[in-house]
Amino acid sequence: MEPKQTYISESGFYLVNEQILPEGILKTVQAKELLARGEVRTIHEAVEQVGLSRSAFYKYKDGVFPLNKLDKERIVTISMDLEHRSGILSKVLGLIAGQEGNVLTINQSIPLQGMANVVISVETSLMGDKAKELLTLIETQDGVKRAAVIGQGSSM
Repeated sequence: MEPKQTYISESGFYLVNEQILPEGILKTVQAKELLARGEVRTIHEAVEQVGLSRSAFYKYKDGVFPLNKLDKERIVTISMDLEHRSGILSKVLGLIAGQEGNVLTINQSIPLQGMANVVISVETSLMGDKAKELLTLIETQDGVKRAAVIGQGSSM
């Protein structure tokens, strides 16, 4: 007897046509869009407008997003130790921009013993496959002593 095949996503995410989703999930998306566009100020107003209970909204809100929203908001946070020399950070930023990364935040420590720690958050949605190569490119940049991804996710 052959083992039964299962079709379970390793990531836990599925692409599903909205026509087969329960009404509560669809209304949750509508309520979240009203809130995001500023058409309503509170969750209470949003759920009331779309005809959804607050408990259903809270049940689904962290698990359902429009596909384009997930695709557009990928963020990687990278920590680096840079030599304290003129132009090193500028070269790293140029490298990220050249790979179509969008720098969201930069935090830099005061250089101690010739090294400064820099933490950069980068939106990678336009980078495509180049996002996987970004860390390697940064690590090989002159003046970069260490680079590591310390966070990954989306800004929801």
